[in-house]
Amino acid sequence: MLFYFYPMATSPLHIGLVQFDIAWEQPGENIRRIEHLLGQHQGMDLVILPEMWSTGFTMKPENIAEDASGEALTWMISQARERNTCIAGSISTREGNSYFNRWYCTYPDGSMATYDKKHLFSYGNEHLHYTPGSQKVVLEIKGWKIMPIICYDLRFPAWCRNTSDYDLLMVVANWPTPRIHHWDALLKARAIENQCFVAAVNRTGTDGNGLQYNGHSCVIDMNGKVVLDPGEKEELASIVLDKQELTSYRELYRFLQDRDDFHI
Repeated sequence: MLFYFYPMATSPLHIGLVQFDIAWEQPGENIRRIEHLLGQHQGMDLVILPEMWSTGFTMKPENIAEDASGEALTWMISQARERNTCIAGSISTREGNSYFNRWYCTYPDGSMATYDKKHLFSYGNEHLHYTPGSQKVVLEIKGWKIMPIICYDLRFPAWCRNTSDYDLLMVVANWPTPRIHHWDALLKARAIENQCFVAAVNRTGTDGNGLQYNGHSCVIDMNGKVVLDPGEKEELASIVLDKQELTSYRELYRFLQDRDDFHI
C-alpha cells in the first residue's frame, strides 16, 4: 500500500467528473475536448477524467504510450497548476520496455501520485500488452483519503476492500454499453460494503474497435444512493461532498468495525 499526502485541513470536497467521447489515439484532440468542457469553471478541488482519456482503450501501446514528458501528462501538470485543482485520470504509459495503464493525480504544486492498474482486462487482451500493477494506493486531498482503481478492478471486491479507512473510491473506466448494468450494480455494491463515497467516470461514444459507450458516470454515497448522475451526455458534472455526513453515517452504522482483517 502506498500513501500520498497533500496536506490540507479536512473540509468539503468539490469534485468534477468529465464524461466525454474520447477521440481514438488523438491526445491533442482529447485535450481540446476536455478544455472545452472545463471552460471557465473554477473552485473545484479535484477533476476526474476517464481511463486512458488521451487515447481511448487501445491495445497498441507501442504506437501511443507516453513517457514522463508526454503530451497528456504534461497537460495534466500544467492544468493542475493553472486551475489550482488536482487532475486525475489514466494514460497509456511507457516505462523502459514495459507499458502500464497508469493513473495519475497531478497537484497544483507540481507533485503527483500514481497507480498502475492491477487487474488487466484479459477478455480484451489487455494482459498481452500491459504490465499489471501490484500495489494499492491511497492519497489525501483536503483531508479526504482517496483510493483510485481502474475499470476492471471494480469487479474484484477484495482488491477494493476498505482496509485503510479511505473516504472516497475513485473509479476511472472505459466500460462499454452491453455491460453497463454490471457497472451500475458494482459501483453501488462497492459504496455500500466499504461505507464510502464512490466517484466513477466513464466515457461516451464509439471507440476505434467499434465498441459503444454510454457514460453512466456518477457519484454514489455510502448508503448506495446516487447523488450525481450526468446520464449519457457529454458534460462536466460537479458536486460538493460533505465529510461530516460520511463520518456521522459511519458512527451510526459501525459495519467497518466488523470487517475481516486481511491484506493483499
